Amino acid sequence: MKRRREPETAGILSVTHDGRGIADVPGKKVFVAGALAGETVRFVRRKRRRNYDEAELVEVLEPSAARIEPRCAVFGRCGGCALMHISHRAQLEIKSQALADSLERIGRVTPARWLAPVSGPQWHYRRRARLAVKDVPGKGRVLVGFRERHAPFVTDMQRCEVLELPAATLIEPLSELIGELTIRARIPQIEVAAAENALALVFRVLDPPAGTDLEALGRFGAEHGCRIYLQPGGNDSVAALYPAGELEPLSYTLPAFDLEYRFEPLGFIQVNAEVNRALVTLAVELLAPGPGDRVLDLYCGLGNFSLPLARRAAEVLGVEGEDALVASARANAEANGLDNVRFVAADLTRVDSATGWLAEGWDTVLLDPARPGAAEVVAALPATGARRIVYVSCHPGTLARDAGRLVADGGYGLSAAGIIDMFPHTAHVESIAVFDKL
Repeated sequence: MKRRREPETAGILSVTHDGRGIADVPGKKVFVAGALAGETVRFVRRKRRRNYDEAELVEVLEPSAARIEPRCAVFGRCGGCALMHISHRAQLEIKSQALADSLERIGRVTPARWLAPVSGPQWHYRRRARLAVKDVPGKGRVLVGFRERHAPFVTDMQRCEVLELPAATLIEPLSELIGELTIRARIPQIEVAAAENALALVFRVLDPPAGTDLEALGRFGAEHGCRIYLQPGGNDSVAALYPAGELEPLSYTLPAFDLEYRFEPLGFIQVNAEVNRALVTLAVELLAPGPGDRVLDLYCGLGNFSLPLARRAAEVLGVEGEDALVASARANAEANGLDNVRFVAADLTRVDSATGWLAEGWDTVLLDPARPGAAEVVAALPATGARRIVYVSCHPGTLARDAGRLVADGGYGLSAAGIIDMFPHTAHVESIAVFDKL
């Protein structure tokens, strides 16, 4: 017979970057989801693992001053946000500590100075998202939203507090729309892209929509003022359904650099428009390219950093692994009248100091890799002779690993580091670090 787990009471010593409190109990560590440092709580252990246990928060007996009432009705169930019960100031402190701990523990490095957090809007900031869709006969409706935190189900939700408006208010109308379609069980997801000039919704369709479906989708686009795209296959199969005719490309701007970027509905762009503007400005200031400098921008995407750098430097080379993004970057450079920036496609997991474009010699380097980091690139960077490197990261662990390598083996010092609050209320920790040649 399975033994019933009894509630326990303990103080919370600290909190992890994903909103789990570490209980003050003897033996194994116990992570209590939703508990904050300094609180006294009651909890029940739900999962026992070799080195730690996971627990469910039952009651907060003595709350932290940082605890606030979550604004979202489905917080705790939806997997989109993990920190909405914590004040924004405390969120920044938690993420800053996560970065500091990673740099010290993994990289064995500490920056000479800490940068102030780069922050922006806390609500309705998310301009890119993937909404899951599931027809649930038991509920008599189609669910549209993010996945649940502790299960692979779609959260039963009506709106979202972090999606950009008006996308944030379209979750319930989308549920009703798909519920009317003949292919309601054959639409697994909707990609949301909120550009400055249009809201795009890309419906992944596993079966061809009927004529009545196409009409309903078109009416939805007209009623809510958004573009409707269908994706029957891979990314190259995306086609506009509404409005009809040739459409102006989706776009966003960086006014400080007098730049406009065009992008595809499924193309990668930074999630938070205002924070991206602040991040680009900061990165350019930190890199400080002179008018005679040659700058290398690695993992350049569609030129988010490359084009602003080209406004300041003599020459910029952007390197990206995806051919489609390279094509977008070239088109954006041309559209903005920049002829001192070029782009190449290359597998950045297969580089060394002899790689052609890397061996050209560069004055400064900027890199913005995905979560796995830039281990292969970092090993080859010292050969460029760059006097300064600015590293933009979306994972403090891989940044710390690469920072340790640059400092221990590359002859660089960690001059500065800080967090970028790109995803308020979530466990994502974005950061930036500056390395100077010693």
